[in-house]
Amino acid sequence: MKENWFATWFDSNYYHILYQHRDDTEAHFFIDNLIQHLNLPPKAEVLDLACGKGRHSIYLAQKNLVVQGVDLSPESIAHAKQFEKANLSFQTHDMRQSIDFGKFDAIFNLFTSFGYFDTEEEHLQTLHSMKNGRKKQDDIIVIDFFNAYKVIQNLVLEETKILNGITFQLTRRVENGAIIKDIQFEDTGNSYRFQESVQAFSLKNFETLLGKVGLKIVETFGGYDLSSFDKKTSNRLIMLLQ
Repeated sequence: MKENWFATWFDSNYYHILYQHRDDTEAHFFIDNLIQHLNLPPKAEVLDLACGKGRHSIYLAQKNLVVQGVDLSPESIAHAKQFEKANLSFQTHDMRQSIDFGKFDAIFNLFTSFGYFDTEEEHLQTLHSMKNGRKKQDDIIVIDFFNAYKVIQNLVLEETKILNGITFQLTRRVENGAIIKDIQFEDTGNSYRFQESVQAFSLKNFETLLGKVGLKIVETFGGYDLSSFDKKTSNRLIMLLQ
């Protein structure tokens, strides 16, 4: 199960029930700040890599950009396709594979959509794909990750959430450099168990990985307001790469 936890869990309707609290207002606030900071021109072509159901992609398209959203989950892409229009399209794609459907002025990987894999090679494959998916060498890649140091320091080991009449039992731990969340619940008389495993990459870890594929961090931010990154206090680790 662990090797492909993201393929089964992200394609499950229960995943969307558990994370239904995700705030579009917060997402829009981040996109507004990011677009202004990057000064992307109208009609710039943007790839939203691991787009989920497309909440960032949809808003990016409203900002007069040409957006391609891709995700591994067929269910999420099927949902997102209802929002397609002239400057917005969606398709299934594994981020470890080469981007062979176009070149982009900017590539966004948002809301902790990195670190899912067990091997360094798979993460390097993903970074290679991002690097080679740009039109020019100085085109920006944005990775929005959690601040692993703060997450680990404040890790909630056990938690119960009741959503849509389902009681989710959540347990968390750090194991072999990854933050692991076990999710257990019952619904319609059946028992379910899923697991999330995300590598707890620090800024230093990212610098090492990126160096291996010829990318570098040109700016870091610690929140969706684009405040400065602070290892102890920031909630996010947002990196602009070239």
